[in-house]
Amino acid sequence: MQLWAGLGNPGPQYAMQRHNVGFMAADVIAEVHDFGAVQKKFSGWLQEGRIGREKILLLKPATYMNKSGQSVGEAMRYYKLEPQDVTVFHDELDLDPFRIKVKRGGGAAGQNGIRSIIQHIGEDFRRVRIGIGHPGDKSRVTGHVLGNYAKAEQEPLVDMLSGIAAEAHWLAENDDARFMSDLALRMQ
Repeated sequence: MQLWAGLGNPGPQYAMQRHNVGFMAADVIAEVHDFGAVQKKFSGWLQEGRIGREKILLLKPATYMNKSGQSVGEAMRYYKLEPQDVTVFHDELDLDPFRIKVKRGGGAAGQNGIRSIIQHIGEDFRRVRIGIGHPGDKSRVTGHVLGNYAKAEQEPLVDMLSGIAAEAHWLAENDDARFMSDLALRMQ
């Protein structure tokens, strides 16, 4: 069993913000892989499903980004999982828009949701870092992260999210390199 968490902020006013791309990824994965109904659990929304032979618990913390670790930690402990069983989908300023990198362990790199998760479960979990690009000037970061995707970004956003869901079986099989390479090929 694996726990996958998509990070974002709850509420319709945040739905299309770059900071919510983790929520978006979780929603598309659940839809494409026909996950079960949403349950309110662990200070968030939980759906269960299978990708290949793996049972996946898909969680969207409703705690707001900065307290995501509370929700992820509750779910991980309830199901008696280890940090290595956890995958977190989140926005990443230091990657070009629509680029995906997967890594295990490491610091928070300024991402408050990741910082919160590290505080609650340690740093030995997998991160699917979804690039949103840096606006160039540090003073513009907050507005960029909390800004909505532009109309011109809608098509590449949909393509990227569809690709993540289509290639998610590689994540379920713990083949991070194959996930990244197949996704990159799909997005060319």
